[in-house]
Amino acid sequence: MRRATESDIARFLDLLEAVAAEGRWIATESPVERELRAKRIQATLARDDSAVFVAVAGDALIGQLGMYTQFPGLYEIGMLVDPTWRSKGIGSRLLEAAIAWARSVGAHKISLDVFPHNTAAIALYEKFGFVREGDHPKHLRRKTGEIWDVISMGLVLAS
Repeated sequence: MRRATESDIARFLDLLEAVAAEGRWIATESPVERELRAKRIQATLARDDSAVFVAVAGDALIGQLGMYTQFPGLYEIGMLVDPTWRSKGIGSRLLEAAIAWARSVGAHKISLDVFPHNTAAIALYEKFGFVREGDHPKHLRRKTGEIWDVISMGLVLAS
């Protein structure tokens, strides 16, 4: 587990493509616009008020968690774990690193969105103290035309 660097971008995009191709767990859908995403990741890595963490096994990037802010002290997260590494503690380790970093920079809250059918992710977030803050019915239109519900969750770090 470590902070991401620019040398991780290509492997991160490979992971993003793999998870997006599953079509179930994240908002990003295939095909991934690699060039655009690479520029966004580079910009995030250059910011002092954002963080990207990666989990690696040998030469493989097996997990990623990005923390982004638009408002001081409030961070949104997005996370990916390689399908073959799920349910092996990778998500927990990524969240531990992210929460510790957020506390170290004085964040007061972390928020995220998750699909209701992603019960494993919801259970993981709840294990770390995230609570359900809102339901958004018919919120996100997929390329198939389906419109999926979204759950917002948050973790208050300081009052």
